[in-house]
Amino acid sequence: MSPAPSASDALPVVIVGAGLAGLTVALHLAQDQPVVVIAKRELTEGATAWAQGGIVGVLGSDDSIESHVRDTQEAGAGLVEEHTARYIAQNSAEAVEWLVERGVPFSPDPAGPLGLHLTREGGHAVRRIAHAADATGKAIHDVLLDEVRRHPNITLRERWMALDLITTRHLKREEQPHCYGIYVLDIDSQRVETLPARAVVLATGGAGKVYRYTTNPDTSTGDGIAMAWRAGCRVGNMEFVQFHPTCLYHPQERSFLITEALRGEGGQLKLPDGTRFMPAHDERGELAPRDIVARAIDFEMKKHGLDNVLLDATHLGEAFLKEHFPTVYTRCLSLGIDIARQPIPVVPAAHYTCGGVVTDLHGRTDLPGLYAVGETTYTGLHGANRLASNSLLECVVLGRSCAEDILRRPEPAHPPLPAWDESQVENADEQVVIAHNWDELRLLMWNYVGIVRTTKRLERALHRIKLLKSEIDDYYANFRVNRDLLELRNLVDCAELIVRSALMRHESRGLHYSRDFPNTLPVSFPTVLVRRARSGAKPKVYGLSG
Repeated sequence: MSPAPSASDALPVVIVGAGLAGLTVALHLAQDQPVVVIAKRELTEGATAWAQGGIVGVLGSDDSIESHVRDTQEAGAGLVEEHTARYIAQNSAEAVEWLVERGVPFSPDPAGPLGLHLTREGGHAVRRIAHAADATGKAIHDVLLDEVRRHPNITLRERWMALDLITTRHLKREEQPHCYGIYVLDIDSQRVETLPARAVVLATGGAGKVYRYTTNPDTSTGDGIAMAWRAGCRVGNMEFVQFHPTCLYHPQERSFLITEALRGEGGQLKLPDGTRFMPAHDERGELAPRDIVARAIDFEMKKHGLDNVLLDATHLGEAFLKEHFPTVYTRCLSLGIDIARQPIPVVPAAHYTCGGVVTDLHGRTDLPGLYAVGETTYTGLHGANRLASNSLLECVVLGRSCAEDILRRPEPAHPPLPAWDESQVENADEQVVIAHNWDELRLLMWNYVGIVRTTKRLERALHRIKLLKSEIDDYYANFRVNRDLLELRNLVDCAELIVRSALMRHESRGLHYSRDFPNTLPVSFPTVLVRRARSGAKPKVYGLSG
C-alpha cells in the first residue's frame, strides 16, 4: 500500500471506487494532488474486470466521429444528448491511445490502426471496438491498478465502504451546500472514519444487484447514486436498466456474461429446435441493439415456455473461438459446455444502469465539491439504451476531464468536520432481517420492474419498496452499521428511484417497455428526479442541455 499523505500536505481528493473510472481520475490527479482511493471489497473486484467486449475507438479509415455519434443516438432511442455523444466520440482515439501507452495488451493486428484488432458489436456500423481477446476489462484494470499501486501520491484503502457524504447539513451552518468529505466504514475494524477531502469523486458503478438475476459483481449496489441522492443531487433516467441479452444459463454459474462480440462475429440466437428467431424481430438480427435483442428473447421464452434460448457459435470453428473468446470457451468448458460443438444456453440479465447522478462533462454534480464518473452517472451519453462498449470509453474520457476540473479549482476553506455519532445505537440482535429484506427486494424488482412492465406491477413494487424502506430506515437508526446494511439501504433507495422514474414515463422507449403504453411518443425528454425534501422526492420531467 502506498503511504498516506502527511497531515501537513494538502487535503486529498477521495475517490470512492477502484474501477476504470476511479483509477483514471486518480492517475490524472496524482502528479499534482494527493489522492485516496477506497474500495469496499478487494481492489481487484468490481465491474470493470468483468467487462468482456472492449472499448470504442474511432480509429479506422472507414469510421468517423459522425458515424459513432449516429450509432450512439440510434441505440439511445432518441434520448442521447448530442453534445455529450460528440465530445466522447471526439476523444475516443486519444482515450484508446492513453491506454495503449499505459501498456494495456489489446489484441493486435499489424494491419489495423495503432496495430490493434478491432471488432464489431451490436448497434455499431463498423468495426471500432479495441479489445483484449474477450477479457478487455480485466486487461485494462490490471494495468492501471498496477500503476496506481506504485504511485507515491496515491493511497489505496481496501475494505473501506463509503457510508455518507459530509455536507453543509452536517455542519449545521447557514451557507450554500457543499461537500466537505465522507464518512467511511472500515469493514475489518467496524469503525466509522471521517475523511475530509478537497473533493469527493463517486465512481461506484451501477445498481445491478437490485435485481435477482444480474451479470454484475456483488459490488454493484448503487452506493454512489444513493449517497448523492440523499445529499440532494438530481438523478436522471433511472428507468433505463439495460438487460444484457446473453447471460449464461447454468445452475452453477448465474452471473457469467456471454460477450456481445460473440454475436458480432456471427453467433446466432436459436430456439431449442434450431430455429433462428432474431430476423423475425429486427432486420439487423443478432446485431440489433441490446434492448431489442433482450425483449425478443424474453418474448420467445414466454411464447414457448422456455427457461432459456440458445446462442450457437459452432460454425465459427474451434480454433477461432479459442483465439478470440478464450474466457468464454474456458469457462463454458469447465461447466461441460463445448461451445465449438454445442450451443450455449443463455437468458437476459440485468447488466447496466443507464441512468444515475446528473453530471456535466467534467463530472460535476449539483453539489459543489462532489463529482461522479462512470456508471454511477447520467451524462446524456447512453439515453434510453447504452451502445455496446461506450461504457469503458466514458470512464476514460470523463475521468480525465473530471481530474482536470478538480485541479483547476482552488481548494476551498475547510471547517472541522464532526465525527460519526454512534451514541444512540447498539449492536444488531438479528442479521436475518437484512438478509430477508435483501432477498425480497431483489425478487420483487425482477418480477415487477423487469424487461416488460405494467403500471399495476410498478405500483405494487413501489408500495412494497416503501414498506421495506421504512423497515430498513428504522434498523439503520437503531443499530450499528455494517456493509450488508449499508448496501441494502442503498439498494432500496435505487429501487425506489427506478420505479418512480418508470411510472413517470408514459411510453415505451429503449430499455423501458410498458404494456400499458406500448407506443413511442414523437418527442420525449430525460426523466429527472429532484429531491425537494429529506422525506421524499418531487419528480419532474425536463430536458437537459449545456
